[in-house]
Amino acid sequence: MNLHVNDQNGTDTGNQETSPRAGMPPVVPPPPSRPPTSSLPVLPPAVADTDDPDNTDVTDDKPAPKAGEPRQTLFKVGFVVAGLVLLGLFTWWLATLIASGNEQAANQPPAPAVSESTSPSAQPTRGELPQDGVSALDYQLGDCFENFDPEATESRVVACTTGHSAQLVAVYRFPESDSYPGITALREKGREICQDAGLTDAVANYVLMQRNAYPSDTSWEQGDRRVDCYVTADKGNIIMESLIP
Repeated sequence: MNLHVNDQNGTDTGNQETSPRAGMPPVVPPPPSRPPTSSLPVLPPAVADTDDPDNTDVTDDKPAPKAGEPRQTLFKVGFVVAGLVLLGLFTWWLATLIASGNEQAANQPPAPAVSESTSPSAQPTRGELPQDGVSALDYQLGDCFENFDPEATESRVVACTTGHSAQLVAVYRFPESDSYPGITALREKGREICQDAGLTDAVANYVLMQRNAYPSDTSWEQGDRRVDCYVTADKGNIIMESLIP
């Protein structure tokens, strides 16, 4: 800005002399006074020309949105939602399948204990008879015994068409996982299987009794789980046939 400064020593409004007077030092004009800054107007910051393609905001790196982007965004959102729905359906199906399997397993009755009295064939599958010293734990359904002693731990097994005094007509085995039920429960089980034993009409030819054998607490601990029902003659080896089908 060019400041026009008037000569403070010249008050004459007429023409001033352009050359110094003789013997007088030249008049040096005083320096221009510095305008106070407080009186200067505050100018607003320069506004970038939006029409200038070279004038861009370097702090904004995001490109301007395109016309096709909203549709692509909606498509992506829909795809994610569909995936979540399918995942939820799969999870529900898997949980239903597992619950159904557990329910079937829970409703399935436990495996029944083995009762050999309902076997289709009650005849023993032993080899050549007679056999001596057969262990009581190895008695088979249908075995016939000579001189039978229900308290003995072994007996002589003979053919049922020869004279014998007893026959094994029913067998029940408790599950291995069961705990010892006690003498009373074992006695009741023995009576039950004797009553359910299917006998032939030949029993009418003899005077017979029913006897039971069941494990003690000691033999139970050793793995004995069987309850036996015998039909015995009142005296001697008088039975000459099998008494079960």
